[in-house]
Amino acid sequence: MLVGLVGKPNVGKSTFFKACTLANVAIENRPFVTIAPNHGVGYVKIECIDKELGVQCMPRTGYCINGKRFAPVELMDVAGLVKGASEGRGLGNQFLDELRQADVFIHIVDVSGETDAEGKKTSGYNPIQDVEMLEKELDLWYLGILKKVWKSFARTIQNTKENFAQAVARQFSGLKVNEEHVKSILLKLKYDAEKPADWDDEQLENFAHELRHLTKPMIIAANKCDRPDAEENIEKLKKEYSELMIIPCSADSELALREASKAGLIEYVPGEKEFKLISSNEKQKQALELIKKNVFEVYGNTGVQQVLNKAVFELLEYIAVFPAGVHKLADSKGNILPDCFLLPKNSTALDFAFAVHTDLGNNFIKAIDVKTKKPVGKEYRLKHRDGIEIITR
Repeated sequence: MLVGLVGKPNVGKSTFFKACTLANVAIENRPFVTIAPNHGVGYVKIECIDKELGVQCMPRTGYCINGKRFAPVELMDVAGLVKGASEGRGLGNQFLDELRQADVFIHIVDVSGETDAEGKKTSGYNPIQDVEMLEKELDLWYLGILKKVWKSFARTIQNTKENFAQAVARQFSGLKVNEEHVKSILLKLKYDAEKPADWDDEQLENFAHELRHLTKPMIIAANKCDRPDAEENIEKLKKEYSELMIIPCSADSELALREASKAGLIEYVPGEKEFKLISSNEKQKQALELIKKNVFEVYGNTGVQQVLNKAVFELLEYIAVFPAGVHKLADSKGNILPDCFLLPKNSTALDFAFAVHTDLGNNFIKAIDVKTKKPVGKEYRLKHRDGIEIITR
C-alpha cells in the first residue's frame, strides 16, 4: 500500500512526512524545498489482539505500545503542486507521474491562511482555493492520460465488441483502476459503454473525474490548526467540502512530540490525547505546554495519526489481520504475533493465505479463527482484527 502526500508548496508536507516516519528530510519555511520524492514508512494504529489471547506480542514489523499495534504502510511525499501542474508547470507532470501507484492521497492544506497559492508567506489567504486547485489539477491529470489514447482505444472497443470495463481496467491498470471502478461509474453516469468513441468532451471529463475519485480517494489534513485563523478556516472548508474527510492537524506538534519521546523527555503514544513529562529543561517544558494548550485542549490530539488511520481504514476500507496459530502464537524465532497484514475489505481466508505466502494459498485446506477456535473455509470473509491460522496439506 502506498499513501501519497500532496499539496501546494510550503504547507507542511515534509513535516507531516517526518512526523509519521522520523525520516531525515529537509524542512524549511519556503517553497520547493522538496524536489525528489521522499519515501518512508509510517504506521497505522490498531488495537492489538494480544491481550484477548492472553499474551504479550513481539512484532517483527512495526511495534506495539500498551496494546496499540502500529502496522507499517509506505508513504511518499512529492514536491508541491501548483496551478498548471497537469500541463507541466513547476515540473508538475513529473511529480504527478510519481503518484500513479498511490492508493490514497492525503492533501496537506495550510489552514492558517499564511501561505499564498505559490506557497509564499502572506496573510488572510483562503485555503478553499488550495482544495479547488488540487481537485482540478488531479482531474486534468487523469483526463490528459485518458485523452492520449482514447480515440483509438474507444474505436477498438467498439469494433471488437470487447467488454468496456475489462478493457479500461487493463489499459489503465497503472493508475490502480479495476473493473468494479468502471462498472460503478457507468452505472452512476449512465453512459453507453458500447459506443465510447461517441462520447463528447464533457462526458470524457466526467468519466475522468469519477475515475480519479474512485482510484485515488483523498482526505484533507487541515495542517497548522494551532495558528490564529485556523479554526475559522477549518469550518469554511468543512462547509464547502462536506463530502470530504477534513481532519485538523498540527504536524509540527506531532513531530516535536515524537522527537521528544525518542529522546526520552516524554512518554507519548502517537495519536493519544496526552503525554507524560519525564525530563526537560524550562524551554522544552514551555514548548510542550504550548502543544497541550493550543492543540490537545482544542482538538484532542495532533491529528497526524488520525489522518493516516482514516485514510487507510475508512477511505480505503482496509482491515488488519493477524497470522497466528491456535496452539502456537510465535514464529520460529519466538516472536509472538510477529506480523499484522493490511488487506482490502471483503478479503477471504484464501486471499489472506496468499498474502502471507503463495505456498499457503496453493496448499490451503482450511483456516481457524484463533479467537473462537472455530474452523472456517476459504470463502470466509475476514473481519478487522481477526487472528487466523492457515491449515495446509
